[in-house]
Amino acid sequence: MRQDNQLIVIAHLSQLITLVTGFGSLILPLILWLTQKEKVYQMDAHGKNIINFQLSLIVYCLLCIPLILLFGLGLLGFIALGLISVIFPIINAVKASRGETPKYPLSLNFIN
Repeated sequence: MRQDNQLIVIAHLSQLITLVTGFGSLILPLILWLTQKEKVYQMDAHGKNIINFQLSLIVYCLLCIPLILLFGLGLLGFIALGLISVIFPIINAVKASRGETPKYPLSLNFIN
């Protein structure tokens, strides 16, 4: 296994591809994680955190849809999720560049 903090930083920042293309925030990190988890030291832990975070965002977005229809609070939820989905990948990419293994807030454990 090799140490490659740059690739781990790219994995965290790859979640922001949605800002450019409209999709891919789950697909691109998933591909990076699946292809590099055996080759790059710490990629497995970072990849699991990223995938769990992205799956959690999908669940929270699905929960916001009925909240829009019922209470109108879903719009606030979507705004908060949008901010979280942009801010935390950047923060965690900086932490990963320093060699830390960051955790994402509100992340459910789908993959252990």
